[in-house]
Amino acid sequence: MKIETIFQIAAVALAIAAAYFLWSGNKDAAFVSIVLGCVSFFLNIRFQVKARNKIREGETRSEPDQGEET
Repeated sequence: MKIETIFQIAAVALAIAAAYFLWSGNKDAAFVSIVLGCVSFFLNIRFQVKARNKIREGETRSEPDQGEET
């Protein structure tokens, strides 16, 4: 399983937990759950961007330099 998928699942689970805590009136636990869910979401985005950058680096390295003269 990809790391991005794990962070997506964690973000959704923590959002559901935060909704439950808000519903039950426990605002401190809801706040902690929301913060951890946000961290998980942004780590998910970070790993996706990192993977895209690796793909782009591979594409640019495999292509010959077309505009430069030596």
